[in-house]
Amino acid sequence: MAVRVTAENLGKAIKRYKGDPAYAPGQEVNGKLICGAKKRGKEENCGSSPVPGGVRCGRHGGNSPKAKAAAEQRIAEQELNQVVGTLGIQEKYPDVDPAQALLQEIRISYAHVEWLRGRVAEIEPNELVWGITKTEAGIGAQGPVDMTVHEAGFNTWYTLYTKEREHFAKLTTMALKAGIEQRRIELEEQKAELVVVALKQIFAQLNLSKIQADMLPTIVPTALRQLTGGAP
Repeated sequence: MAVRVTAENLGKAIKRYKGDPAYAPGQEVNGKLICGAKKRGKEENCGSSPVPGGVRCGRHGGNSPKAKAAAEQRIAEQELNQVVGTLGIQEKYPDVDPAQALLQEIRISYAHVEWLRGRVAEIEPNELVWGITKTEAGIGAQGPVDMTVHEAGFNTWYTLYTKEREHFAKLTTMALKAGIEQRRIELEEQKAELVVVALKQIFAQLNLSKIQADMLPTIVPTALRQLTGGAP
């Protein structure tokens, strides 16, 4: 993911600078971010571009271990902001920082995957590609509707499972690229597993009717989102 670090998101580094403001890092000249350091023996700025994610060029400290670490962190934060913005995740969790928002979405998605994995495991092999692909019940324009369609096609549970698994894989890949540690992702998975196990135990003891069981694809996602800390 390409990230352009601008003077705006270099604010912290600029604020820490205690020298002559004329040679502060993160200056823009004609729309281009420059190193800003004073040229040796001259009363003018270095016009070189800073190292990727940095505030100084390689000749003025941009390649030092400390500067490199700060640059990597800056890029990771920028990528994270782009991820949660692109997926609309921050809108769901406006009161938490981007990293926590992404982790909460990972927790919810993993809970969905685990729940659906269990449902798919209960399907007979021959029903994976033949069976009920559409069910409608309620009141329509012409009166009561009770329609069940059997046809060749992937089972509804299997389709939901594969889609959610792809979504979860996308979330975790983006999280790792944005600098979130694998350990933190695994912790969210563990939290989700506890919720899914509890739900499975509850439903197993309820003896649901067929009509009630058919409502689970609608009910469970909302319940999982609420129980795993997500917005309704």
